[in-house]
Amino acid sequence: MTQRRRRSLALLTSGVLALPLLAGCGAGEDEGGPVAAGQDIAATARDRVADGGVLRWAVDTLPETLNTFQADADGTTARIAGAVLPQLFTLDDKGRPVADPDYLEKAEIVEREPKQVVLYKLNQQAVWSDGREIGAADFVAQWRALNGKDSAYWTARNAGYDRIEKIERGKTDLEVKVTFAKPYTDWRSLFSPLYPKQVTGTPESFNEGARGALKVTAGPFNLGTIDKKTGTAALTRNARWWGRPAKLDSLVLTAVPRSERPAALAAGRLDMAEVDRAGADRIALAQREAGQGSGAHGPGAAGTAAEATMSWALAYGADENKAREEQETRARNADAAKKYTDEQAALRTFTVRKSLEPAYTQLAMNGASGPLSDERVRRAVARAIDRKALAETVLKPLGLPAQPVGSHLALAGQRAYADNSDALGGQDTQAAQALLADAGWHRGGKIKEPGAKAGPEGEDAVAKDDGKTPSGPGTGNDGLYIVGQDDRNGDDKPAGAGHGVRAARPGDHRAHGGLRGAGMLPAEASLPEGLYAPDGEIVDADRFAPDATAGRPSPVLAPAPLAARQEQALLAQATKVIDDAKRAAARDGQDGADAKDGADAKDPAPAPQPAKVSPAPAAPAKQNRAGAPLAKDGKPLTLRFVLPAGPGSEALRTVGERISQMLRKVGIQTELTKVADESFFKDHIASGQYDLALYSWPATAYPATDARPIFAKPAPAADGSLLVEQNYTRVGTDHIDQLFDQALGELDEEQSRELIRKADARIWAAAGSIPLYQRPELVAVKPNLVNAGAFGLGTPRFQDIGWKKPGAAPEKNGKK
Repeated sequence: MTQRRRRSLALLTSGVLALPLLAGCGAGEDEGGPVAAGQDIAATARDRVADGGVLRWAVDTLPETLNTFQADADGTTARIAGAVLPQLFTLDDKGRPVADPDYLEKAEIVEREPKQVVLYKLNQQAVWSDGREIGAADFVAQWRALNGKDSAYWTARNAGYDRIEKIERGKTDLEVKVTFAKPYTDWRSLFSPLYPKQVTGTPESFNEGARGALKVTAGPFNLGTIDKKTGTAALTRNARWWGRPAKLDSLVLTAVPRSERPAALAAGRLDMAEVDRAGADRIALAQREAGQGSGAHGPGAAGTAAEATMSWALAYGADENKAREEQETRARNADAAKKYTDEQAALRTFTVRKSLEPAYTQLAMNGASGPLSDERVRRAVARAIDRKALAETVLKPLGLPAQPVGSHLALAGQRAYADNSDALGGQDTQAAQALLADAGWHRGGKIKEPGAKAGPEGEDAVAKDDGKTPSGPGTGNDGLYIVGQDDRNGDDKPAGAGHGVRAARPGDHRAHGGLRGAGMLPAEASLPEGLYAPDGEIVDADRFAPDATAGRPSPVLAPAPLAARQEQALLAQATKVIDDAKRAAARDGQDGADAKDGADAKDPAPAPQPAKVSPAPAAPAKQNRAGAPLAKDGKPLTLRFVLPAGPGSEALRTVGERISQMLRKVGIQTELTKVADESFFKDHIASGQYDLALYSWPATAYPATDARPIFAKPAPAADGSLLVEQNYTRVGTDHIDQLFDQALGELDEEQSRELIRKADARIWAAAGSIPLYQRPELVAVKPNLVNAGAFGLGTPRFQDIGWKKPGAAPEKNGKK
């Protein structure tokens, strides 16, 4: 495998997290509806922040590359780029792009006809660290590297850059004139970050020149030493920075696994670290028990009085061997208890800042084959689950707003947000059962092959009914089904049936927002532009767009007692509640460990082989027909539900078990399969080896560009495989693609957002993925660290982060 192919594969494993940070702050209602949670960063005016000091900030890993446009870029890559390179547009507290005055005096569309022309006027003080002015040459070099025309550049994405026709110097050296061959609504997404021409000027420098160092920078910080032995990357204050100087002398990014962060915080190795629920609970417990001791809750803590008495008797009994073993055990327990108590004492000096990440967890349904290729079954799954209850399971214990997400393309508070979930419908057991019955799944049916399950591993690539293929992706039915009308296409199989399936490689001009062009499937069958409704009524999805919802109450997210944050890695990171996209495991040769399907199921330790958790069968003598599993053509309706098995994924597994319980109530059985984190995404999600799965996508300020490949209709590639881009559910329609394309080329921003909302309603109707909840963001910090913490939707201002001056109080109770 070539180096480029390896990096292309890396994009698939990290692609769910490689988008920029978004911003969101405050609570209330705006153009995009209610804001769920704001930043929790102890916002403080610069004059109350001390000059100097060091901040040790935890990251998941040291970066493999410092070039954010390469496939193996991750969250740390983005964090470094945000501090040391020009970001022409940052995002304000509502997730809106705003020109950064440190780099731009202004940037605007100056011509729309015959072609779109954007004029950038640069800050006259903006210079690279080598003294050269930032100018048109840097724009041209980056455009040529990323426009996709030269395959020698190993680029992960070219969206937007492929629409540029030319870049010219304006009337002065401070002006850059960009002319587009096609209109591009997301033009603000370009050139952030902007690299110097020394990095982007040649394929060699682009591919290798910025992997381990950045010799030329232009931000409030310079990149110092990256030390893989100590796991640190040092950023130092840029003495040539023309803007307001950084408050910190240095910012040290330190790679620490999430499970080890509480101990690292207690040991003084870190000042700030995103933590999981267990880490946050430890800090909260330490604060509650200040002065009371904490050994009773940690390792080595004594059990019952009887157990303590027995231990003492063995340690001092007549049997010398048992006494010695027990004494050694007691000594180890005592050491562990002391270490834990010492750590708890140190953790009392930290506080946890909370918000919601700019990313949401979804239930993904693989529509390529099996029962879920029938949109009626997908809709039944969606209507069987209680999204509100699932959101409360994860967020309510943390004191965070527990409202389910109502859009695939934006989060509450962003301008493009609208709750379009009515296009599919809410939780309704009877509606779910009716959909399943209409799709041919009935209770109490004879099962010809005990143990055989429907899905990707079943005999048939498609669940058939009287020899006809259910409507679904690739069938030409645009994801629509009307009760009582057989609109299926005879013996035709879904696109890609019987062929391999692959995701788009970074070099594909169709990937990551690029138009698919010749790869499109034939035009879909002409059907009424309606959506399925349980009573057979045809419902127009477009009426769920915001312009048609004046009479509907908008969902108001409950105010959070604590709130805010995120970091680039959606796509970088599956190190959180592990919905990020870097988890997975081997599909075949699995040895299952049976356990009860439910909240009491025990999670096996991570292992290279996936562990199956089979649902416990109900006793036949007591099982009534209402609880009987569904069957069709002699096969039970059993779906393979893939979940990550590693530490830090407990909340995700709990949600998966709750979903399984909800589905069982309508007769859908699930086989929970827990797989190693490192193969969860690559070997299962990207390769399509699952029926149901939980993983996350980030919100973005540019949904027309960034979300299109996630929901694009799969298309056949020249080699016979199925090109899915980043649409790992394999569910898409031509109409959705057309709405994205129209939104991408619409320069009227409100009209573009309206098209995005219509696309979202269609995505809901297709029921390939069901948004559940925003992911929680929990960040442990020293209380006197200000302008940092849970950033929520907000882009960090690295130059404002620092240590509060003695006696200076944070503004607005430390919240923004």
